[in-house]
Amino acid sequence: MDVEAMHIANGIVNGTVSAVFAAFAALALAFCAWRARADLDDRLAPMAGLVAAFIFAVQMLNFQVLPGVSGHLLGGTLAVVLVGPWVGALCVSTVLIIQCLLFADGGLTALGLNITNMAIIGTAAGYLLVAGLLRVLPKTPSGLGATALVASVVGVVAASQGFVFEYWLGGTTQLSLPWVSGTMAGTHVLIGIGEGLIAATTVATVARVRPDLVYALRRFRKPPAPVPATTAAASATVSGGPA
Repeated sequence: MDVEAMHIANGIVNGTVSAVFAAFAALALAFCAWRARADLDDRLAPMAGLVAAFIFAVQMLNFQVLPGVSGHLLGGTLAVVLVGPWVGALCVSTVLIIQCLLFADGGLTALGLNITNMAIIGTAAGYLLVAGLLRVLPKTPSGLGATALVASVVGVVAASQGFVFEYWLGGTTQLSLPWVSGTMAGTHVLIGIGEGLIAATTVATVARVRPDLVYALRRFRKPPAPVPATTAAASATVSGGPA
């Protein structure tokens, strides 16, 4: 039987813990929506729609990672590179809600758990690593692709360990927690590599064609140093212009 990671189904985590994380997810998304207002403009708003549509489409495609185990794009790192952490979390959450309500992909009672893991933890971990790596790696399409690859693996594994924490709090079966943690981490490293290749290819392509649409490049590229007034005046004098 084929097992799909990473959506949590109904009944795996008890109702109390599921309700707590549903409330947490709602509060986290409200905060993201509040912070996203500062980022949204005529350029980012349509880009957010395109990112959400792309993640939704690619999440429908599963890839095999182990016999009997398949995975799909979570999209957190891809989203934060292109549209930033706040809008990115909202994009991933929108996809998860639509998938749950229309395609029964992930349990309804587990929706808060899935949003917490994939839209909050996954995007946060991915963005923190992107922010760190882009301070040392070149802000080029290749550097951005390498950043997206590494951050995707970390973000996916972090999201999987969010489930481990939730299972520790309210798992409905008696499985060894170290076994659950190790199995989830090992499986999601492989899923993260697959996701990273997709994310790296996508963001590098966008960066080559329209670097102005990539949030991470706008956010972490240093602005050009201002030309000192004396230098500008000297240049104008040498070229015959007014001093």
